Amino acid sequence: MIQYMYNLLMDGDNMKWASVREIYPNQFVKIEVLNSKIENGKEYVNEVAVIEPIDNLMATKELLQSKNNILVYHTSNEKIILNIRSRGNMRRVQ
Repeated sequence: MIQYMYNLLMDGDNMKWASVREIYPNQFVKIEVLNSKIENGKEYVNEVAVIEPIDNLMATKELLQSKNNILVYHTSNEKIILNIRSRGNMRRVQ
């Protein structure tokens, strides 16, 4: 079982991406998407729960093993915006 490292901020267990970027600068993090909205074929992630920081060498492997609302994303990205692709029911990050 994955042990979640939830951080308590203004929203309880929920974190805004900007807060994650401050706590984990310039690195990959494994996150669970807690709140998002879909518009024009894109998913805009609003709130996440940090599971763990990920080493650069393991990021691709962790991403490929991710399921459901679990993602690996780099904190150098100002926002989390995912392109929704229906082929194979996969979400791809651009």
